[in-house]
Amino acid sequence: MRLSQGSPGARVLAFGGYQPADVVTNDDLAQRIETSDEWIQSRVGIKERRVAGPQESEIDLAVQAGGKALAASGLSSSDIDLVIVATCTLEAQIPNAAGRVAHRLGIEAPGAFDVNAACAGFCYGLAAANDAVRAGSATNVLVIGTEKLSQWVDWDDRTTAVIFADGAGAAVVGPSETPRIGPVAWGSAGDKSEAIMVRDRNSFLQQEGQTVFRWATTALHPVAKAACERAGVDPAELAAFIPHQANLRIVEAIARKLGADNAVIARDIVLAGNTSAASIPLALSRMIERGEVPSGGLALLLGFGAGLTYASQVIELP
Repeated sequence: MRLSQGSPGARVLAFGGYQPADVVTNDDLAQRIETSDEWIQSRVGIKERRVAGPQESEIDLAVQAGGKALAASGLSSSDIDLVIVATCTLEAQIPNAAGRVAHRLGIEAPGAFDVNAACAGFCYGLAAANDAVRAGSATNVLVIGTEKLSQWVDWDDRTTAVIFADGAGAAVVGPSETPRIGPVAWGSAGDKSEAIMVRDRNSFLQQEGQTVFRWATTALHPVAKAACERAGVDPAELAAFIPHQANLRIVEAIARKLGADNAVIARDIVLAGNTSAASIPLALSRMIERGEVPSGGLALLLGFGAGLTYASQVIELP
């Protein structure tokens, strides 16, 4: 039996992001539920979020973000041989998202599969892409995180309506002579799986906010540090830290404990809300567009969410 010959390393060639046009402000929500701009900002740090229209699906969002990442990478659709879509909000589980997104982007006959690790999904997909390129299972991989959480949120439930939003982010991963995506540090806490869940087909998303907050602010900074150690990187060397945009208080608490004093911290949640698997690539694509992070700098990604699942890795910025 023969083994395929892969690349010595893999790297992210480009990012792309997409948000729907409709903006929902805190004041908009206050007209429907008992809340206020001050209440929302003081607890989760969000000022506004984007919501897709009834005719705009999570597939549509993924196509937009994936197309931007592909264009920025300098590759063509024919160069992509694997598509991975991270999502937990498909309206129907069959068929998968990846095959449909690939078809609409003109990518012919790629490997195509979905990943459901909720808010950690993009980091899981990126780890799978890295391993596929290095093992020789793929040459160039399109990884997309896409969510339409608005269709799973009860807009009369203050605990979730103020937090979640829609969007998509994507990355193209290709071969490299040296490793530019570090080893993943990942895991799960299944004993807390009911902290974030949809109970059945007829239910909305439910979240035990305090349980998630305590877990995220105590259990995850060691995971981020482990990813740095596995990559041989000191947190002080990081140019950027992009955690899942779950809650601004969680983002800032993890950043303080990490000790990445020189890193730009992603705070995309303020204007984007919590977009689950889309939040990390969406935030990073916007940081790159604004020139906030340097090409060639090191960035630490940290995804975490329902499951409870988590994953973290260091990458070199394109």
